[in-house]
Amino acid sequence: MKNEELYWKSNLKYLFILIPIWFIIAIVVPIILADWLNQFRLGGFPLGFWFAMQGSLIGFIILIFIYVRLMNRLDKKHHLNK
Repeated sequence: MKNEELYWKSNLKYLFILIPIWFIIAIVVPIILADWLNQFRLGGFPLGFWFAMQGSLIGFIILIFIYVRLMNRLDKKHHLNK
């Protein structure tokens, strides 16, 4: 396999792992599990509300940093960093 093919295969592998995590953070936790999470409180607010308003955003930012780190490693591995 060419270097470019291996690079894109690895990139797609990362995406296939991170996108389901994004889906869980965006849909499952704040929407589907909201009623169950609301029985707990964080800072005086129901946990389901907290995840919908703050937790999802924090999760997205963490996923962005993880993706950047993975891609930087991948670039170095395939000698594509400049």
